[in-house]
Amino acid sequence: MLKAAVLAVAMAATAVAHAQPSEAKKALVAKVLQLEQGAIEILARAMVEQPARQIMQQAGLAMQRVPAERREALGKEVEGDVRKYMEEVTPIVRDRAVRLAPTTIGKLIDERFTEDELRQVIALLESPVNRKFQALGPEMQRAIGQPLVTETRSEVEAKVRALESTVARRFAAPPAGAASTPARASAPRAAASAAKK
Repeated sequence: MLKAAVLAVAMAATAVAHAQPSEAKKALVAKVLQLEQGAIEILARAMVEQPARQIMQQAGLAMQRVPAERREALGKEVEGDVRKYMEEVTPIVRDRAVRLAPTTIGKLIDERFTEDELRQVIALLESPVNRKFQALGPEMQRAIGQPLVTETRSEVEAKVRALESTVARRFAAPPAGAASTPARASAPRAAASAAKK
C-alpha cells in the first residue's frame, strides 16, 4: 500500500512538473514575446483599422449623394473623425494585445515548443539576417504597391463602377413581383376600355 501511495505521489509530482513550465522556459517564452511585440502591435492596429476602413468606404458611397459644394468640407470632417478614432482606440487595443499576449500567444508557444526549440526560435528572431529581412517589409510593400495599383487600376475601377451601378439599381428597382402586379391589374381595365370604343 505504501509503495502504491509513494508511486502515486511521484506520478502526481511529475504531472505537475510537466504542466508547469520551468523558470527557464518561462523566460524563453517571455523573450519570444518581447521579440514579437512589434508584430503583436501591428495586429492590434490592423484590428482597429478594419472598421475605420469600412466606415470610410460607406462614407465614400454616401458622399455621392451629398451636394458637390459640401463634399470637400464633409470629407475633411469625416477624415478628422476617423483620425481621432484611430488616435484614441489604437493605444487601447495595442496595450491590451501586449498585456494578453503572455496568457494567449505565450501559452500556445509554451505548449508547442521545447526549451531547445525556443532557443532556436530566439536565435532566428535575433539573427541579423532576419532583422534585415523584417526591416525590408515596408519597403517591399511600397515596391509592389504602386506597380500593382498601376497595373490593376483600370480593371478594378471598372469592376467597382459596375458593382456600384448594380447595387444602385437594386435600390432603385421595385421589389420583385411588384412591377408585374400593376401591369396585370391594369390589363383588364385596358381591355374593357378598348371594348367600349
